[in-house]
Amino acid sequence: MTTSPIVKSFWDQATGSWQYVFHDPATMQGAIVDPVWDFDPRAGTTTTQNADLILDYVRATGIEIVWILDTHPHADHFSAGPYLAEKLGAPTGIGRHVIKVQKLWQDIYNLPDLPTDGSQWDRLFADGETFEVGEIPVRVMHSPGHTLASITYVAGDAAFVHDTLMVPDSGTSRADFPGGDAGELYQSIQRILDLPESTRLFVGHDYAPDGRAPACEATVAEHKRSNIHLKDNASEAEFVKVRTERDQTLPLPKLMLAALQINIRGGRKPQPEGNGRAYLKLPLDYFEPRGEAED
Repeated sequence: MTTSPIVKSFWDQATGSWQYVFHDPATMQGAIVDPVWDFDPRAGTTTTQNADLILDYVRATGIEIVWILDTHPHADHFSAGPYLAEKLGAPTGIGRHVIKVQKLWQDIYNLPDLPTDGSQWDRLFADGETFEVGEIPVRVMHSPGHTLASITYVAGDAAFVHDTLMVPDSGTSRADFPGGDAGELYQSIQRILDLPESTRLFVGHDYAPDGRAPACEATVAEHKRSNIHLKDNASEAEFVKVRTERDQTLPLPKLMLAALQINIRGGRKPQPEGNGRAYLKLPLDYFEPRGEAED
């Protein structure tokens, strides 16, 4: 059985987000992970440049996409899952704890008519559930901490770890969103680092600090050796202290209040109003402003 997928990464500079296509070279079946639907907040415009780059790649390469996968409801970009599902005829999936995120943000946005049963996706994956992409075995790991619903897809010797880890020189991802928890994030990271040391870990974001090239991949062994938040066998208490102090300096992501409205709907706009146009809401005075840098 094939255990090493070919992974193609796509970086969205505007949001620092990584998107992936992985496929089985034996069967040419593949999956898309965390695709970006472009949004310009100044104009309120949605476009599909990122998703179309992915479409061009899978069509040129001859990959049959059998899954379109989200790791969690993103706070920094819209999900292009439904757009790609329509173009490719593939089902969409996310972790089953997404219903907790839907209920949390339903209250924040006051959306009483929002379905909070996860029915916006074709499949809700449970922790430990397995499926195949071609001959590549894929295992789902519930990986909370960044959000209540975050999951990791372990596809052969590759793992798509979403917003748990950054690349080693940037450490780990924040845990201060509603439903986030730094202690849970630490435990999730430990489970990821229990994977074989040669496992390739593909992260959800990179902001290319200090002018270096964007990076998305490091092995378990490399994270154990040099991740700035985990090296020297940091204890849970030490990690929580570092992560919490860092998070207290960070503003909310610029697109969070827009993105969550789309992503708790599975990557769809709200229903159009009487004039045929869809609108987003802002919960005034719910969050406190803080921080100067973004993580």
